[in-house]
Amino acid sequence: MNITGTIDRPLTHDPKKQAPMKPSAHEPLRSATTDSSSNRATASRQNRTREMQLIPEALARAHMHAQLHHAERERRAMRLATARRMQRRAERASLRARRALAMAVMQ
Repeated sequence: MNITGTIDRPLTHDPKKQAPMKPSAHEPLRSATTDSSSNRATASRQNRTREMQLIPEALARAHMHAQLHHAERERRAMRLATARRMQRRAERASLRARRALAMAVMQ
């Protein structure tokens, strides 16, 4: 995940928390000036900071996901209750129509 920060919280300007500078063109790779353990520590520290900054966003995303699922369940339950109510109403209307037909035939 190559995130450089968030909109509200951009990557810090503190040199200790920034990514290490790339070696210049005239320095050979793996020169004595680069210290891989400090690079790893800096990257780890920077990663932790980024993750800490993203925690509120992740929590908000999870909360919204849960709310959407809850709302969808509520809508499904409401549709089911409405469908059952309409079915009972249709059954009562059908019974009334049968009775009316029976009364009309008997006269």
